[in-house]
Amino acid sequence: MGAHVHAELVRRGQTIASAESLTGGAVADALTAAPGASESYVGGVVSYATRVKTDLLGVPATLVAEHGVVSAPCAAAMARGVRALLGTDWGVSTTGVAGPDSQEGQPVGRVYVGVDGPSGTTTHELQLEGDRAAIREAAVRQAVEAVLLQLQRGAPPADGAGPA
Repeated sequence: MGAHVHAELVRRGQTIASAESLTGGAVADALTAAPGASESYVGGVVSYATRVKTDLLGVPATLVAEHGVVSAPCAAAMARGVRALLGTDWGVSTTGVAGPDSQEGQPVGRVYVGVDGPSGTTTHELQLEGDRAAIREAAVRQAVEAVLLQLQRGAPPADGAGPA
């Protein structure tokens, strides 16, 4: 799936960056698995601690206070923040609870994925099943699929060459 994202981004002349919490860099790994990934993937931030989300990615502290870090607004802000920080066309983020314990009143398996790009920002709320490893793996897969979905929804290539 990461190879499909890479191919579509290269076709468009666009780039992507990732901001990850519970996936700990696994989205970056998935997006860099394709040969030549440096043409589309710029870099990422593993923002496991809240202060990294606020200090580095620019997630407003007021947003964290109101919604928590395990929330759709936080996922959206993380995706926007990494896109701005690294100067890419697209940003993707993951935040959630992999377990074994709940966090901020959110159950184990609650994950939010954010995608920010030329066509706007989307978030996806997921309730994933399994142990910690299974939740993290599923979150990575869902994040990459969310990027591909946004690309396929018709965001125009950077050169305006027509529909995707």
